Formats: sequence, C-alpha cells, structure tokens
Amino acid sequence: MARRRSRNRGGKLVHETANATIESLAHDGRGVAHVDSKAVFISGALIGEDVEFKYIKKKKDYAEGQVTQVFKAAAERVEPGCQHYDICGGCSFQHMAPEQQILAKQTILVEQFKSIAKLEDVELWPALTGPHWGYRHRARLGVKDVPKKGRVLVGFREKASPYLAEIEQCEVLHPAVGKRLMALSNLVGELSIKDKVPQIEVSICDNRTALVFRVLEPLTDADLQVLRAFELSADVDIYSQSKGPDTIAPISGAKAPLSYQLPNDVTLYFEPSDFVQVNVDINRSMIHRALETLNLNENDQVLDLFCGLGNFTLPMARVAGHVTGVEGSEELIARAKMNADKNGLTNVDFYATNLMGDIADQAWAKKSYNKVLIDPPRLGAKEVLPWLKKWNAQQVLYISCNPSTLARDAAILVNELGYSLKKAGVMDMFPHTSHVESIALFEK
Repeated sequence: MARRRSRNRGGKLVHETANATIESLAHDGRGVAHVDSKAVFISGALIGEDVEFKYIKKKKDYAEGQVTQVFKAAAERVEPGCQHYDICGGCSFQHMAPEQQILAKQTILVEQFKSIAKLEDVELWPALTGPHWGYRHRARLGVKDVPKKGRVLVGFREKASPYLAEIEQCEVLHPAVGKRLMALSNLVGELSIKDKVPQIEVSICDNRTALVFRVLEPLTDADLQVLRAFELSADVDIYSQSKGPDTIAPISGAKAPLSYQLPNDVTLYFEPSDFVQVNVDINRSMIHRALETLNLNENDQVLDLFCGLGNFTLPMARVAGHVTGVEGSEELIARAKMNADKNGLTNVDFYATNLMGDIADQAWAKKSYNKVLIDPPRLGAKEVLPWLKKWNAQQVLYISCNPSTLARDAAILVNELGYSLKKAGVMDMFPHTSHVESIALFEK
C-alpha cells in the first residue's frame, strides 16, 4: 500500500499519508479501510472509493484518518454546498448527496439492530426529512481573538483539531445567524474584552433570535453600548453569561420567554439556555409521527420519560386521558409545569427524578401506564427499562440520538421483557452530519 511522510523544510514530520480502498461505512459515517491489516476509519470517504488520506491518530488496533485526495469517486459523491467544508468540523457528510445520507443512516441503524440486538428484517418507516440548509436553530459557537489573523474567529472547530476554523458564514445555521458570522466577529472585535468571550450560544425561535455571550470578565459601559446598538440594528436579543446558566441576563431589560409552535396547538416556551431540539421542522414531524403511532385517546395513561420541557408530553396531553412527564432536571420540570399552565393543560403531571438511579420510592413509578414514550440522552435508558413490566405498558415508543444504545436497549426490550420491535426509522435531525436520530416502536 503506497504511503509517504510529508516533512517541512526543517525536516520535522508533518503527517503520514497512505492510499486505501473504502470497504464500508462505520456507525459514525466514516469510511472503513484496512492498511497493513489494521482498520482505518477515514473521514470524508465513501464506500468503493480509492483515496489518499492522512493519518490523524494511530492506535494499536486501529487508526483514524482524513481524506486528502480522491482517485476514484463514488457515484453518490457531490460537491459540498459550503465553501468552508474542507476545514470546518461542523459538518461531515456534505460530500454525500442528501438522499444517500439518509440511506447511509438507515443502513447504520439496521446494522446496529442486527449486530447488537440480533434483530433482522426490521420494518422501516419512511425517513423524516426536511430542509438541508439553514435548519439549525440552536448552536454553541466558539469565539477566539486571533491577532495573527487580524480578527476574531466565530464558528466551529476545524476538522480533527481543537482550533476554531476560519469561516465567514455557515450554511446549516439559520440565516439569522449563519449569514452573520463576520458581523459577530466584528462585534466582538469592538469589545474591550474581546479576548475574554469564549462562546456565543444561539437560540432561534419562531420570531426571535437570542444570542448569549459567555464573558470571563465584566462588560464595560462602552461594551454594553456597542452590544445594545447591534441588538437594535440586527433585531436580536443579546444576553450575557458570566458563570453558570443562572447568571444569564439580558443586556437591555427583561425579555419574554422564547417560544415556538408544536403540533396539537401547543406553544413551547423556553429560556435561551434550555435544551430544545436543534431542527424545528424535524421536531414537529417527529411529534406528529409519535402522535399518529400511539393513536392516543381519553383512555390512555401515558408516561413520558426524559421529558425535558414537555416537547412530547404537552402535545400528547391534548388527546390522552392523562400524561406523566419525568425528567432529571428540576429547572426543566419547573418550566414544563409552566408550559402546561400556559397551554391550559390540567391532565398532565411532571416530576423531577434521576432516571438513571433507583426510582422505587417515587409515587409516579408505582402507577400503571399502558403507553410509554422514552427520549433518553446518548447513554440510553437501560436503568429504567425493567420497570416496564410493573407499569404493564403495551406500547413503548423509543426516540434515540444514538443507534448503538437504542440497539442495546432494544435487545433488553425484546429478549428480556417480551416486546416485539414493530417498526423503526431515521429522522434527519442533523443533515450533512453523521448524527443518526431514530425512532422505534415496541409492542407486547
């Protein structure tokens, strides 16, 4: 296998390159090849391609690399839609046509079910898809003053690097922010503490844009004047954050909560730092699918685990007899209760409970529920699954942001708890990335 080492003029090793043929895709979307009998996971490569790559990392049993040249391209390879794709680490799939991205994610989901849960011939829902560009309504943008470049960088890290990429705009961010990265760069550059602003958190709702500036030193009066002028001219709401989330405060007076519409005539209210889904369009489609699948009526007692602000809980409460939402964060539960009140929903209860711990003494855990929705973090929900027997749940709808832990939990549901996997599918929450959001229905 051809390989070479690149050196700078001083003779120091810069990187080692090699050639490879891509055999398959890993669960994170990277191409898999073998060089000297060692598996190499190569970013930016597609199945069947002959490529040159540079090594990023070498371990005893495997290596990681990044494509530097494509000798034979796959049919699904396309020209990336962003001029910064080669350097910015915010996206990893722009070199693949959107319809092929979906097929790749479906393949990853099916293979995880097969290899981890030993489940084959899984019936698939049609994938939920939406806009491929400008879809991100939430983001944490890194900020770094770099005197050598003569400006403040605002954006995401470089591919396989801790450094911020030098970009001028982002095609996947909502245009309210994605087209304004240079304006934000110039704005931070005017501040007296431009080297003490490490992050801007972005939150875009139906009719407002909130920007939370993380500051490591207090803003001066002159800084506040600069920020307030930008706030007015750009029609955004600016907040400062000196420490934890409880220190987030608007720079120019009280602001109403952010909000956006959900199915079943529900308005979800949230604060700039609250967790809400990045992709509003797919989130709405996902809730519609959950409602259609569970087919709720006044006889249903529903349990919503890892409920957050009530993203699923509140739309379900419009049609179910009663819904109980459980979440680990007391702050999120407080806002979920506020959301229920604002939407006039009285058939819903919320509880703050650590779902990774012992829940035996929880009053809500001692009740029965015929339908359960689970939307856990990447670690999955294995700790709480044994309780499904006691709850006598006939249907379990599992929303997942990690196909590996979904497959692990599917094995528990099917092989230990007596459920059948009826249907599963992917939801394109993060186009142009390898992130796989999925949904699966289990029934007794």
